[in-house]
Amino acid sequence: MVSLICTLQDHRDDVNWCAFSAQLLATCSGDKTVRVYNTRDFSELAFSPLEGHGYSVHCCCFSPCGQFLASCSTDATTLVWSMVTGEIEAVLEHPGRSPVRICVLSPDSAHLVSGASDGSLALWDFPSRQLRRTGCVRDTTMVACAFSPCGQIFVTGSTYGDLRVWDLDMNQRLAEKNAHDLGVTCCTFAPDIFSDGQVVRFHLASCGQDSHVKIWAVNKLSSGAFRMQLVHTLTGQSAPVLSCAYSSDGQLLVSGSVDKTVTVYDAKNAALLYTLNQHERYVTACSFSPSSPLIATGSMDKTVNIWRVEDGSSGHAGKSLPESTVSCQGSTSAGRSKLLVSDWSEEDVSAWLSEEGLGSLVDTFRTNNIDGLELLGLTKESLLSELHIESVGQRGKVLRKVEELKNASVSSGVPDEFLCPITRELMREPVLAADGYSYEKEAIVMWISTKNRSSPMTNLPLLTTLLTPNHTLKMAIARWRTTHCP
Repeated sequence: MVSLICTLQDHRDDVNWCAFSAQLLATCSGDKTVRVYNTRDFSELAFSPLEGHGYSVHCCCFSPCGQFLASCSTDATTLVWSMVTGEIEAVLEHPGRSPVRICVLSPDSAHLVSGASDGSLALWDFPSRQLRRTGCVRDTTMVACAFSPCGQIFVTGSTYGDLRVWDLDMNQRLAEKNAHDLGVTCCTFAPDIFSDGQVVRFHLASCGQDSHVKIWAVNKLSSGAFRMQLVHTLTGQSAPVLSCAYSSDGQLLVSGSVDKTVTVYDAKNAALLYTLNQHERYVTACSFSPSSPLIATGSMDKTVNIWRVEDGSSGHAGKSLPESTVSCQGSTSAGRSKLLVSDWSEEDVSAWLSEEGLGSLVDTFRTNNIDGLELLGLTKESLLSELHIESVGQRGKVLRKVEELKNASVSSGVPDEFLCPITRELMREPVLAADGYSYEKEAIVMWISTKNRSSPMTNLPLLTTLLTPNHTLKMAIARWRTTHCP
């Protein structure tokens, strides 16, 4: 049995990735942030959200010990964060400054691989944070990568539809060029290693635009050569499958799809166990906890669902669970959300503090008659000198949450076509590119100036870099701002 236990609603844009450590859950989004939660009660950590990227964050992954978190972004960097302080430990700039779409750490934390929109790969020595080697597959975008359980090889997947096996010297050992028609979206290794003295075998799951999840046997022969063999094709979803992940024991496989469903399979027998229907838009991310029977799934509906897997799930093959809604911290009162923050009463502020995990400050705010207008005017100095909040962590969290309110008050309800696809912010100078999409001028110029001539939306080459001002869209945005942003 699989049950929905919690829904996290803190991100303001599409959720792109979810990752567990033994005690934490990290999620990243098009809103440029990474959020970190404690898996005991899914409360957000005091230093969350992590704000260091300039553009959308595509992927995040923990080091095996959980001490570090890596995240990568359209801004062409992979950031390494301390999970003790929330501070940036290192900034890894991708060679060529191309947008980084995927990052993954080896099981021994010795290496990190990042893959980019121009098809390039960077292999980093993780302890020293130094670039070790680079590789490239031309005319494609790297979107998937996974280390084998032994950490000696890794597999990449791209929009070209290929799966490639690499060693740590960045030599291509094998290329399965038609793994998924129209493109690979994700790949992940099962934790088991099989050996009979002649062959070392790993199992790899991949998914793609062909709406399939495939399970492969990756064999290393005694000669040192590699072979890949398709073992199973799973067809439980009706649209492109965007993400997949194994459970820590390799028994279960979960996947998320454009059809808005999450499927849970018996990985050993290739049998569909459950179809989960709670997301309202594409399911873009999924992850199993390594230490507890939990699954996290992220979606373009801006939410992350937390599911509990109970024993005996294999006895309910193919069951589709009814829709339900369960909320955790980060949800917003429907009645209060209709008001501008500046119109909040003292009671609204108290309720907001409780929802954001700051309930210990409710009495302090009430004593000082803090309403919505006062809340928006709080500063680091006033929190210390007037409200006498001594904890640096609490002051920092209050200010971050207030800043989120300010941002949300501007961006909430903005028509999607008014937001730049790169920055996800309301456009001021929209321009039309050769791919037919409109972008904020500064953002698309910067995108092109990094020598990335592919479309941010389609990943196809731009036939020309000529940009045309979109006067009609600019006027529509101006009219919207007049009525919504007085």
